[in-house]
Amino acid sequence: MIWFEDIVVGRETEFGSYEVTREEVLDFARKYDPQPFHLSDEAAAKTHFGRLAASGWHTCAMVMAVIARHVVKEEQAGLGSPGIDELRWLKPVYPGDTLHVTGRIVDKRPSRSKPDLGSFRTFTTVTNQDNVPVLTFTSIVLMRRRPAS
Repeated sequence: MIWFEDIVVGRETEFGSYEVTREEVLDFARKYDPQPFHLSDEAAAKTHFGRLAASGWHTCAMVMAVIARHVVKEEQAGLGSPGIDELRWLKPVYPGDTLHVTGRIVDKRPSRSKPDLGSFRTFTTVTNQDNVPVLTFTSIVLMRRRPAS
């Protein structure tokens, strides 16, 4: 089990990758972000996207899938997140792209009010198959502290 005390500021983690499919882009857009450039090749061609593009929120969901699978596999004592800061969609994500997710721990601090908890912040960068950054954000993660023996 990985506890708060095991978190090292400056450490980088490669969380994994995700292949973006046309079917998922269309399904997500139909359900959650039905803007024409997420639903139609013809409509997208008339925009700065140039072709069908994934919703930024879909990109966030794909990234969360990668991170969550990694965290579960690593058996971390995480307790979720109170939020993210500075979310930036830098470049469009297209069907056929492969997203690569990495994170760097930027700081950590024990809770002042709950001695069994701590939190840390991770700067996450998502790149495509050409190593071009497409998304960045800073997440705040709550984590249990190692129990006293």
